[in-house]
Amino acid sequence: PGPRSPRRSRGAQRRGPGRGGAGRAGAPAPRRRKQPPRPADFKLQVIIIGSRGVGKTSLMERFTDDTFCEACKSTVGVDFKIKTVELRGKKIRLQIWDTAGQERFNSITSAYYRSAKGIILVYDITKKETFDDLPKWMKMIDKYASEDAELLLVGNKLDCEVDREITRQQGEKFAQQITGMRFCEASAKDNFNVDEIFLKLVDDILKKMPLDVIRNELSNSILSLQPEPEIPPELPPPRPHVRCC
Repeated sequence: PGPRSPRRSRGAQRRGPGRGGAGRAGAPAPRRRKQPPRPADFKLQVIIIGSRGVGKTSLMERFTDDTFCEACKSTVGVDFKIKTVELRGKKIRLQIWDTAGQERFNSITSAYYRSAKGIILVYDITKKETFDDLPKWMKMIDKYASEDAELLLVGNKLDCEVDREITRQQGEKFAQQITGMRFCEASAKDNFNVDEIFLKLVDDILKKMPLDVIRNELSNSILSLQPEPEIPPELPPPRPHVRCC
């Protein structure tokens, strides 16, 4: 017998005529067309307000990006983030507005109250002055926000418990004066209660929506920013009922 012919590799046996030597057996499977993402059922705007340094930006960034910055710069005017969540079988696209706490930006930030479906009012449990400022923020809400907006009071920086100046009972007592206002304490740094406060607020908004509501679109129009009128000095009379997260 003569010398054996060299053995062909398995890969070589599969090759056949055609471009690149690839036959039917080695042809790649057809790609499945990627399905477009399901559009949001609802699009909602939420604003975060409160005095400077209470952690409004930290709460927003923890919820939207799961990040925390130890030394965040103060927000100038307004900033926002987008996050899509699923709740009650619905896909909700949230536009979360982070507003500056300084009074010089009030004429700008007040314009964003009008279209907000939910308002998160934040104070720092370690700084009494931020809690004392709450009546001022409630005047802003009463003047500019829709009566149907859901309200949530948040005592932030629970990770600084040893430096606490405002008790939980004080926060609850303030919330009791506002009809339908929820109250929670949270920590953006430790990521404690952050998701819960946003999702509970959205859930409360959905509960109030009629079943036949047509998909709400985010407004892309430029807001007309008028000088802020003087805020009336009186607060609304205390109203009962407080809800907890």
